[in-house]
Amino acid sequence: MLKIRLFRTGRKKQPFYKIVVTNKNNPPSSGRLVDDLGFYNPITKEYRVNEESLKGWIEKGAQISDTAYNLFVEKGLIKGEKRNNVSITQKRKTKIEERKAKEKEESAKEDVEEKKEAKGEKEEETSQPVDETQDRQVQGAEEKEEAKGKAEDDSAEKEGVKEEEPQEEDKEKAQDSEKETKGEKEEEKKEKTEEKKEKESGKEESSQEKEEDKKE
Repeated sequence: MLKIRLFRTGRKKQPFYKIVVTNKNNPPSSGRLVDDLGFYNPITKEYRVNEESLKGWIEKGAQISDTAYNLFVEKGLIKGEKRNNVSITQKRKTKIEERKAKEKEESAKEDVEEKKEAKGEKEEETSQPVDETQDRQVQGAEEKEEAKGKAEDDSAEKEGVKEEEPQEEDKEKAQDSEKETKGEKEEEKKEKTEEKKEKESGKEESSQEKEEDKKE
């Protein structure tokens, strides 16, 4: 069975590939080439392919290797999708699966942490308005209490002034009444002394009259 594949030539770290047709059982290094279709330089990205002979070999049933097929698709020589030509060992597969599982776990942890942070931020945002309303309520209550205290103080001062005014009036009335009582007492005393004087004068007159009667 024939196969279209790439045959590596060139120096170390300077690859150069020939596009050849060989028997599937014979490797290209054996030198048993059926046909030389062109070349491909991966460093300079230069390539040359005999399209007519390529189509002819494909019509004859020659198979194309995955690397050559992807190159032809990339250059537009064949229509189709690229093939997955990377062969992975079982050990490498297990390592890749383990790495993917770790990445999933880490991403899940990050998602959980982000959700927690988002919840914390929302709680803070919701708590801040509550705190502000509480502060406003406390301030309003304090202002009301201060206003009540001021009103009570003002009313107490007014009542004290009113109480003082009646007390002063009562004192003045008491003083006036005392003065009146003192004046009345003094007048009574004067009247009594005058009465006594009149009585004494009357007695003297009566005694004088008696003495005159005796003399007569």
